[in-house]
Amino acid sequence: MIKNYFKIALRNLEKNKAFSFINIFGLATGLACFMFIAVFVYSELSYDRYPAQSKNIYRVLLSVTGNGDVAAYPDVDNAIGPGLKDAFPGVKSFTRISPAQDFVKYGDKQFKEAHLAFTDSTFLQMFSIPLLKGNAQTALTEPNSVIISNAFAKKYFGDTDPLGKSVVIGLHNAQYKITGVFDKIPDNSHFHFDAMMSLATFGQMHLTWSNIGYYTYVQLNKNVDPKKLEAKFRPLVAEHVVPEIQHDMGVSLAEAQKSVNTFVFSLQPLTSIHLYSHTKYELEPGGDIQYVYIFSALAIFILLLACVNFTNLSTARAFKRSREVGIRKVLGSVKKQLVVQFLAESVLITLLAMIVAYALLFLLLPYFNQLANKNISYQFLLDYRAIAAMFGISMFAGIIAGIYPAFFLSSFKTIKVLKGSVTQGTQKSPLRSSLVVFQFFVSIALIIATIIVYQQLNYMQNKKLGYDKNQVLYLPDGRLLGQNQTAFKQQLLQDSRVVSVSLSRSIPGGDFMGGTEIFPKNETGNGTEIHGNIYYIDYDYLKTLGIPVVEGRNFSRDFPTDSASGVIINQAAVKQLGWSKTNPIGKTIVRSGQKEYKVIGVVGDFNYASVKQEVAPLMMLPGGNNGIIVKIKTADVKGFLADLKKQWDSFNPEGPLSYTFLDENFAKLYASEIRTQKIFSAFAILAIIIASLGLFGLSAFVIEQRTKEIGIRKVLGASVQSVLLLVSKEFLLLVGIAFLISIPVTWWAMHSWLQDFAYRINISVWVFAIAGVIALLIAVLTVSFQAMKAALANPVKSLRTE
Repeated sequence: MIKNYFKIALRNLEKNKAFSFINIFGLATGLACFMFIAVFVYSELSYDRYPAQSKNIYRVLLSVTGNGDVAAYPDVDNAIGPGLKDAFPGVKSFTRISPAQDFVKYGDKQFKEAHLAFTDSTFLQMFSIPLLKGNAQTALTEPNSVIISNAFAKKYFGDTDPLGKSVVIGLHNAQYKITGVFDKIPDNSHFHFDAMMSLATFGQMHLTWSNIGYYTYVQLNKNVDPKKLEAKFRPLVAEHVVPEIQHDMGVSLAEAQKSVNTFVFSLQPLTSIHLYSHTKYELEPGGDIQYVYIFSALAIFILLLACVNFTNLSTARAFKRSREVGIRKVLGSVKKQLVVQFLAESVLITLLAMIVAYALLFLLLPYFNQLANKNISYQFLLDYRAIAAMFGISMFAGIIAGIYPAFFLSSFKTIKVLKGSVTQGTQKSPLRSSLVVFQFFVSIALIIATIIVYQQLNYMQNKKLGYDKNQVLYLPDGRLLGQNQTAFKQQLLQDSRVVSVSLSRSIPGGDFMGGTEIFPKNETGNGTEIHGNIYYIDYDYLKTLGIPVVEGRNFSRDFPTDSASGVIINQAAVKQLGWSKTNPIGKTIVRSGQKEYKVIGVVGDFNYASVKQEVAPLMMLPGGNNGIIVKIKTADVKGFLADLKKQWDSFNPEGPLSYTFLDENFAKLYASEIRTQKIFSAFAILAIIIASLGLFGLSAFVIEQRTKEIGIRKVLGASVQSVLLLVSKEFLLLVGIAFLISIPVTWWAMHSWLQDFAYRINISVWVFAIAGVIALLIAVLTVSFQAMKAALANPVKSLRTE
């Protein structure tokens, strides 16, 4: 019997090729989109779950409250890890990571490596990183030992076994012995390093509690409540942090004791770092749980669109199969058999759609990986769990999409069917109308969301940043020139294409930025202690980046005291220090370590971090000449870079020329938003295509129902335009209803999304108008093809259809 059901289903599919194509292709597209998004969501949710004890591993966070603002840090001082283990039996072990980047040399091979780190010997055990070669228990116990990735080994040693060999890391020719080789840090990790050196290299470190710089992880014993453990951290602040702050800041004990409430350590689950941690100092840019929710909803909506198509088309063509149902009932078929027959057709369509969807997955996987910045392999798609998930989702979608049409078709009354009266009243169906409204509600909402995401991204990328990022080169390895940096700078300035040169490693959007607690002299205790970031700059820095001085002056060689005690601050610092209504020039600020600085200038606020965040207080100090910033003005950038390399090489530095453009660094700050916008746009287009396919098929069937009516109207003198309007107005009304529903829903959703940005656009009315017009045009173009075909048909042929 089942074989017979599928045989009949195949005949019906072959008989109605257009219906079959629209349903199979639409459902296949929906399934492929669903699977792609499901893979993306699964990948995001799987981050940092690879360690065997991932549920018991936590990162130690620090938050410092000052002047009403909370500064959050994912890294803490070097004493925190050992201090927590010594203080609490519930802490089983700890490990610290101090990231680095430097030159690595072996033989005649030398490269700048950006993914280096110093770490404790417990790193491999805590994060369950197996070694291909070497002993994981002892690999990082000795000073000047290093473990490297397999790719790192191939890069420097080729097919030679690197174990026991030494590489030179850094400018001081420090030799590091290779004691282990690992495959790689898993892709779904919040950090990735190619080589990790032993922290024992630093010898017996002086342990302190009140600074930052070490990403510290603790593994708790099972059944230890992290919240209860956190509650016990405050006495450690009183014992260790308070004395350090009293000494470094030069404040009274009573003043330093305030840090017990403002200096807070907490524990963050390892598995929540990627999606929930968004500080400025993350080891790598993370994801966002909000996007996981958004894309999950998008996947469900796209799959529902495909199911809606099937339901709509099946009920629309019900009148064509009404006689078939009537004859089957006369011949003895019961309702249950008819339901199974129609469900068998639905399942068959779903199975064919699943095969097409899998073909689309394999065909589009490379493009998806590039779009989503993922590394999903074909093996993942061939895994039995992925296939089982696809099969289960397909069957579920097929049954959900087919269950209503099955019961709808099987419920026809035999006598009415054979009399032909069942076709009456089928032209308008509340269910079909509701489903069309739902389809275009989703489509219009996606159009609006895509436009707003693009607007916000464009706003961030083109916002006035307070500095000039165009045609600015950054050479991060100026320290390789040693004492020749000034000579190199002077040689560059002789080039007519060079506007200005600054010796500094502090660049907007860069990683090199210090931090400190500061307060106005003689004003401590009145709530004006704030956290300030630090840039180290030279005399030409502000000119090179076009940063305006709004009060006071720039650093000058004419004032020798500038280099020792001068400081330039930004307007955000002036505001938080409480100087908005007074002249800040000449005032003194004190930083950690009791160092005093006299304010000589105030610069306008510029976005030295992402514009997702408000501009934070910044103090600029003389020094830090390990990088070189070059402002150029030329149409032949390629030619200038070639000449720059020659000049660099003429100074015979220890490493090759390395550079980036400031606008490229700036763009990297928004890589996540750019990726989101591209993914959103791609799936929004696919959703619109699916909805359009459904509307195309539905309009074809509805027009077919009204063929005789259209013929009579034409005989009575109706024009082509009036027939087009007659056929199209019902669908356009449904699109209009969908548009009205989408406005408040999408406004609320996108307004909530925009709250994550410190600097954001205002949602304009024209965005909704454009989305409505686009949806209307799509509907008109989709329906008008069928409507025009009916309107131009010979009325004589139309009247012969019955």
